[in-house]
Amino acid sequence: MRKILLIHGPNLNLLGEREVETYGSRTLSQINEMIKKRAKKLGCEVRIKQSNNEGEIVSFIGEAKDWADALIINPAAYTHTSLAIRDAISAIGIPAVEVHLSNIFKRESFRQKSLTAGVCVGQITGFGPQSYLLALEAVMNILGEGKNADRKAAS
Repeated sequence: MRKILLIHGPNLNLLGEREVETYGSRTLSQINEMIKKRAKKLGCEVRIKQSNNEGEIVSFIGEAKDWADALIINPAAYTHTSLAIRDAISAIGIPAVEVHLSNIFKRESFRQKSLTAGVCVGQITGFGPQSYLLALEAVMNILGEGKNADRKAAS
């Protein structure tokens, strides 16, 4: 069974309360339930973490190298500022997909630059909570095609 780490970045714990016109009315708990249901259908295990702390996110990523087959991450505001998260993603050597609820390219200019996307296999942005489900399917397809699929078995 494939194991996937999913990380929600800062302020995503406030979903459903903050900027509903941008991020929608679903809470993080509701989104996590959607993710767990889709993971079950896809036959994978997903471990979900959320942190407002950059260092904690870096630690989550670093720990994933020992058990995860793929990473899905919504770095939120750290997308645009964190070399530490970028370096952590690059260092673990597993496929990663960056996710955003809103379309960052339709927002303020400072939000249109992602420091983390360059070390990810792809980015899914602008589909609300569906962005996470699309990312889950994407990483399962990547793993199913054999890219990095044997990495864990060989170690």
